[in-house]
Amino acid sequence: MDKFDGAKFTILGFPCNQFGLQSPEEDYETLDVLRCVRPGGGFLPKFPLFSRIEVNGQNEDPLFTYLKASLPSMNLVTGDIKTLFWSPIRVNDIRWNFEKFLITSDGAPYKRYDFHRPFEEVERDVAALV
Repeated sequence: MDKFDGAKFTILGFPCNQFGLQSPEEDYETLDVLRCVRPGGGFLPKFPLFSRIEVNGQNEDPLFTYLKASLPSMNLVTGDIKTLFWSPIRVNDIRWNFEKFLITSDGAPYKRYDFHRPFEEVERDVAALV
C-alpha cells in the first residue's frame, strides 16, 4: 500500500499452508516463491513476512485465536472442507488466504475483512485510522 508510505502504518504477512495446501515451501523458500512463482514477476513484499504458522485449528497461533475472538467472521460459509487442512473447524475460522485484520495503533483489533472484500474498503479504513 504505497499510498501510505510515510504514515505510521505497517502491514504484517503471515504465510499459512492450511488453505488448499498452497504454501508448502519451507520458510527460507517463501521469498523466492513470491518472486518467481506466485505472484511472480519479481514481486518482493515491502512489509515484514513472518515464518509460516497455523491460523486455525488445534495448533493455531495465539495471535489469531485472539483476533478471531475479537472480530468474529461475517462470512458464515465455510467453503469446500476438502480444501481446508485443520481441525476442528469453527465458525470464526479464517476461511481462505488473504483474509485481513486491521489493528489500531494501540493494538486493538478494529476490523476483519474476508478475502472477497474489495481492497478499496480496506484502504478507506486504513486512511481513517492513520
